[in-house]
Amino acid sequence: MKDDHFIVQSPATPAQQLILLFHGVGDNPVAMGEIGRWFAPLFPEALVVSIGGPIASGPHPGRAWFPVNGVTEENRQQRVDDIMPAFIAQVQAWQKHSGVGPSATALVGFSQGAIMALESLKAAPGLAARVIAFNGRFASLPAAVHSATAVHLIHGEDDPVMPLIHAVNAQEALVAAGGDATLDIVEDLGHAIDQRSMQFALDHLRYTVPKHYFDEALGGGAKPGDDIITLL
Repeated sequence: MKDDHFIVQSPATPAQQLILLFHGVGDNPVAMGEIGRWFAPLFPEALVVSIGGPIASGPHPGRAWFPVNGVTEENRQQRVDDIMPAFIAQVQAWQKHSGVGPSATALVGFSQGAIMALESLKAAPGLAARVIAFNGRFASLPAAVHSATAVHLIHGEDDPVMPLIHAVNAQEALVAAGGDATLDIVEDLGHAIDQRSMQFALDHLRYTVPKHYFDEALGGGAKPGDDIITLL
């Protein structure tokens, strides 16, 4: 692949799941890959890849997804929109490379990487089955969402960089739009990921039944609990 990336795990047999990780401002794919190592043992058939942002940010090898200098509530959406086609193309390229479709793809982001993962729900509905957003937010709240994507918001209670209210507002907007969203608040945590955050994420991927399973069951389709891990 041509993008800046770090492969955390590549299964010996064809991948059955795809877990893509997206770092925050000033971080890099290798460092974010340490988060991926939590997922790898529990999903041995998953291709786990940490992807780097397109622009330099801070000391080398720091990267970012969009510029933060002068960012405001008014111009954040446009900055996200400018890079979003390339972000979506990367996800789709890894899906093609792995042979894993959207129904078994999970996007995992922290901070600015979480913004990109969440915003992709608006730009490319159905791009992934799961989005895990650590300490993230929407650039602007969605009015509509794809009901087949389960969103798990995990946020530090005392985050001074991305205040908790953004995650609260995101969950409320997603649910109001008919989406599938959960919010876990990590007490006494700032702008970071800790072991409690990771446990929430792992538990959601392994045990949370996506809302659309229930919707399909009511219509005579899939049964709640069918193949949770396979479909992420």
